[in-house]
Amino acid sequence: MTRYDDAVERYFTAWNATGAEETAKAVAAAFTEDATYTDPLAEVSGHDGLVALIGGAQQQFPGFSFRPAGTPDGHHALVRFGWELVSDADGSAPVAGFDVIVLADDGRISSVSGFLDRVPGA
Repeated sequence: MTRYDDAVERYFTAWNATGAEETAKAVAAAFTEDATYTDPLAEVSGHDGLVALIGGAQQQFPGFSFRPAGTPDGHHALVRFGWELVSDADGSAPVAGFDVIVLADDGRISSVSGFLDRVPGA
Protein backbone atom coordinates (compact mmCIF):
# COMPACT_ATOMS: atom_id res chain seq x y z
CA MET A 1 0.00 0.00 0.00
CA THR A 2 1.36 3.41 -0.93
CA ARG A 3 1.26 6.38 1.41
CA TYR A 4 -1.45 7.79 -0.87
CA ASP A 5 -3.60 4.68 -0.48
CA ASP A 6 -3.01 4.70 3.28
CA ALA A 7 -4.09 8.35 3.61
CA VAL A 8 -7.23 7.75 1.55
CA GLU A 9 -8.09 4.64 3.58
CA ARG A 10 -7.79 6.63 6.83
CA TYR A 11 -9.93 9.38 5.26
CA PHE A 12 -12.76 6.92 4.56
CA THR A 13 -12.37 5.36 8.01
CA ALA A 14 -13.00 8.82 9.49
CA TRP A 15 -16.03 9.52 7.28
CA ASN A 16 -17.54 6.13 8.08
CA ALA A 17 -16.82 6.09 11.82
CA THR A 18 -19.84 5.86 14.09
CA GLY A 19 -20.32 7.79 17.30
CA ALA A 20 -18.49 10.90 18.42
CA GLU A 21 -15.66 9.08 20.20
CA GLU A 22 -14.88 6.73 17.31
CA THR A 23 -15.11 9.61 14.83
CA ALA A 24 -12.77 11.78 16.92
CA LYS A 25 -10.17 8.99 17.05
CA ALA A 26 -10.43 8.36 13.32
CA VAL A 27 -10.18 12.08 12.54
CA ALA A 28 -7.07 12.40 14.72
CA ALA A 29 -5.48 9.45 12.89
CA ALA A 30 -6.30 10.83 9.44
CA PHE A 31 -5.95 14.62 9.78
CA THR A 32 -3.46 17.07 11.25
CA GLU A 33 -4.70 19.17 14.16
CA ASP A 34 -5.09 22.25 11.96
CA ALA A 35 -6.42 20.48 8.86
CA THR A 36 -8.87 22.34 6.64
CA TYR A 37 -11.78 20.97 4.64
CA THR A 38 -13.53 22.94 1.89
CA ASP A 39 -16.24 21.84 -0.53
CA PRO A 40 -19.17 23.69 -2.14
CA LEU A 41 -21.32 23.15 0.98
CA ALA A 42 -18.84 23.38 3.86
CA GLU A 43 -15.68 25.00 5.12
CA VAL A 44 -14.24 23.81 8.43
CA SER A 45 -10.90 23.50 10.17
CA GLY A 46 -9.41 21.48 12.99
CA HIS A 47 -10.46 18.18 14.47
CA ASP A 48 -13.60 19.57 16.15
CA GLY A 49 -14.80 21.09 12.88
CA LEU A 50 -14.19 17.85 10.99
CA VAL A 51 -15.95 15.72 13.62
CA ALA A 52 -18.97 18.05 13.46
CA LEU A 53 -18.99 18.00 9.64
CA ILE A 54 -18.82 14.20 9.51
CA GLY A 55 -21.56 13.89 12.14
CA GLY A 56 -23.77 16.26 10.18
CA ALA A 57 -23.32 14.28 6.97
CA GLN A 58 -24.15 11.06 8.78
CA GLN A 59 -27.32 12.62 10.24
CA GLN A 60 -28.35 13.88 6.80
CA PHE A 61 -27.72 10.46 5.19
CA PRO A 62 -28.42 7.74 7.77
CA GLY A 63 -27.76 4.24 6.46
CA PHE A 64 -25.19 5.42 3.92
CA SER A 65 -21.41 4.89 3.73
CA PHE A 66 -18.69 6.71 1.86
CA ARG A 67 -16.81 4.46 -0.57
CA PRO A 68 -13.90 5.08 -2.93
CA ALA A 69 -14.65 5.30 -6.63
CA GLY A 70 -11.60 4.31 -8.61
CA THR A 71 -7.97 4.33 -7.57
CA PRO A 72 -6.24 7.23 -5.81
CA ASP A 73 -3.74 9.13 -7.91
CA GLY A 74 -0.95 11.13 -6.33
CA HIS A 75 2.29 12.97 -6.77
CA HIS A 76 4.42 14.79 -4.25
CA ALA A 77 2.12 15.63 -1.32
CA LEU A 78 -1.07 15.71 -3.44
CA VAL A 79 -3.65 12.95 -3.80
CA ARG A 80 -6.90 12.95 -5.78
CA PHE A 81 -9.62 10.34 -5.57
CA GLY A 82 -13.27 9.82 -6.36
CA TRP A 83 -15.92 8.76 -3.88
CA GLU A 84 -19.58 7.85 -3.66
CA LEU A 85 -22.10 7.97 -0.84
CA VAL A 86 -23.68 4.51 -1.04
CA SER A 87 -26.91 3.23 0.52
CA ASP A 88 -26.24 0.26 2.79
CA ALA A 89 -29.78 -1.00 1.99
CA ASP A 90 -29.85 -1.01 -1.82
CA GLY A 91 -26.41 0.04 -3.08
CA SER A 92 -27.65 3.22 -4.75
CA ALA A 93 -25.22 6.13 -4.75
CA PRO A 94 -27.12 9.45 -4.90
CA VAL A 95 -24.06 11.56 -4.09
CA ALA A 96 -20.61 11.40 -5.71
CA GLY A 97 -17.58 13.59 -6.08
CA PHE A 98 -13.84 13.78 -5.91
CA ASP A 99 -11.42 15.24 -3.43
CA VAL A 100 -7.88 16.52 -3.58
CA ILE A 101 -5.93 16.18 -0.37
CA VAL A 102 -2.58 17.53 0.73
CA LEU A 103 -0.45 15.32 2.96
CA ALA A 104 1.69 16.57 5.81
CA ASP A 105 5.15 15.12 6.42
CA ASP A 106 3.68 12.58 8.87
CA GLY A 107 1.29 11.25 6.20
CA ARG A 108 -1.84 12.77 7.71
CA ILE A 109 -4.09 15.06 5.71
CA SER A 110 -3.49 18.80 6.11
CA SER A 111 -6.18 19.99 3.68
CA VAL A 112 -9.07 18.72 1.60
CA SER A 113 -10.57 20.42 -1.45
CA GLY A 114 -13.80 18.64 -2.31
CA PHE A 115 -15.90 18.72 -5.46
CA LEU A 116 -19.46 17.42 -5.84
CA ASP A 117 -20.26 15.69 -9.14
CA ARG A 118 -23.67 14.24 -8.28
CA VAL A 119 -26.06 15.66 -5.67
CA PRO A 120 -29.77 14.80 -5.17
CA GLY A 121 -32.07 17.46 -6.52
CA ALA A 122 -29.26 19.35 -8.23
